[in-house]
Amino acid sequence: MSDARSKNKGLPLHWKMLIGFIGGTLLGLCANFFAADTQWLATITTYVADPIGQLFLRLLFMLVVPLVFSALILGVVEIGDPKSLGRIGGRTLFWVATVTTLAVSIGLVAVNLVKPGTGLSAEQRAKLMEEAGKHSDRVASATEAAHNLSGLDVLLNIVPRNPIAAAANNDLIAVMFFALMFGIAATLIRNRATEHFVLACQGVYDICLKLIDWVIRLAPYAVAAMLFSVTAKLGLDVLLLLAKFVATAVGAMGVHFALVFPLLVWLAARRSPLQFLRGAQPAIVTAFSTSSSSATLPTTLMCAEERLGVPRRVSRFVCTLGATANMNGTAMFEGIAVLFLAQFYNVELSLAQQVMVLGLCVVGGIGAAGVPGGSLPVIASILLMFGIPAEGLAFILGVDRLLDMCRTTVNVTGDLVLSTVVARGEPAEAEGTADIEAGERELPAH
Repeated sequence: MSDARSKNKGLPLHWKMLIGFIGGTLLGLCANFFAADTQWLATITTYVADPIGQLFLRLLFMLVVPLVFSALILGVVEIGDPKSLGRIGGRTLFWVATVTTLAVSIGLVAVNLVKPGTGLSAEQRAKLMEEAGKHSDRVASATEAAHNLSGLDVLLNIVPRNPIAAAANNDLIAVMFFALMFGIAATLIRNRATEHFVLACQGVYDICLKLIDWVIRLAPYAVAAMLFSVTAKLGLDVLLLLAKFVATAVGAMGVHFALVFPLLVWLAARRSPLQFLRGAQPAIVTAFSTSSSSATLPTTLMCAEERLGVPRRVSRFVCTLGATANMNGTAMFEGIAVLFLAQFYNVELSLAQQVMVLGLCVVGGIGAAGVPGGSLPVIASILLMFGIPAEGLAFILGVDRLLDMCRTTVNVTGDLVLSTVVARGEPAEAEGTADIEAGERELPAH
C-alpha cells in the first residue's frame, strides 16, 4: 500500500515547478528566435500565456490580506509575553537593517568596480533610447508616484485611516500595523471573548493554508506560462545590449545569496547552509517565478515551519513582516540602478552622496511594495533627488522582469534566513500558545 501511494504521488511539487520553469523558458526563447514578430505568437502570449500567469497571481494575491492579518495576530499572541515580542521584534529589525545595509553596500561596490553605465557606443545609446520609448507610460506613472512620495507621508501612511480601504488597496504595511495592534491588545486582554477571536483567526489562517494548497498545485503550469511569455517577448537582444548592467546586478545578488546568506545561517543560526537551501527550495523557485514576495508568502511560511522547523510564532511574525520590510534584493537593485543611470548620464556622485543613496535604498527597500515592479517609484524618487533624469528608468525596464525575478529570490531567501536567525535561542513553544490551546479545550462544544 505504501509503495502504491508513493507511486501515485509522482514528482514533488518543486521539481514540477522547476520543469515548468525550464520548459517555459526554452520554449519562449525558441519562439522569440523563430517567430518573434508573428501574429500567432502575439496571440498566444496575449490570450493564453499571460492570462494563465495572471490568474495564478490573482489567486495568490486574493489570499495575501487574510493570511497576513491572521498570521500576524497569531504570531503576536503565540509569542505571548510582551517582553518576548519586544525581544523578537528588536532582533528582527536589527537583522533587517544590518543585512539590507550589507546588501546595498555590495551593490554599490559592484557598480563602482564594473562601471556598467560607461563605455556605451553612440549606436548602443540610440538603441537604448529607442527601447526606452516603449516604456514611457510606466516611467510616467513611476515618476508621478515619486513626486508624491515624502518621508513624512510614508511614516503617516503606516497607520491606516481605514483598515478596510488599506486592505482593498493592498497596502500591506498598513494592514500589518493594524494586525500588530490587534495582536498586542489580544495578548494583554485574556478573556473568553478574545479567546474566541484568536480561535477565529486560527480558523482563517487554516482556511487560507488549505486554499493555498489548492492554488499552488497550479504553480508548475503558471510558471511555464509566465516564463514563456517573458522570454518570447524579451528574447536575448535587449539582454545582450544591457549585459554589463544585468551581469553587475545578478552578480552582486549572487554574491549576497551565495556568500552572505550561508554565512548568516552557519554563524548566526548555527545551521547547515546546504540543509537550509534544501528546505527553502520550494519558496526560492516560487519567488523566482512569480517576482512577488507577497505572492510567495504562503510558500515561505510553509517552508519555514514544515521544512526548516522554525517555531510558528517566529515564522508567522518574521516572514509576514519580511514579505514587505525585509527586501535585501530590492534595496540592492535600487542602489545599482541609481548608480548605473548616474554613470549613463555622466552625473558624478561623490562618496557622501553614494552613502546617502545607500541610506535611501535601505529605507526604500523596507517600504517598497512586495509586488512585481514595486521598487520603481522608489528608484524614481532617488533619481529626482540627485538630478538624474527619471526617464532613464525606461532603459532598464526591458530587462526589469528578469532582474525582478532575481531580486525577489534574494528577498524571499532573506526572509527565511531571518526567521532561522531570529528563531535561534527561542523556545520551541511559548506561553501564549499554551494559553490558546488551554482556552480551546475549555470552549464548550456546539
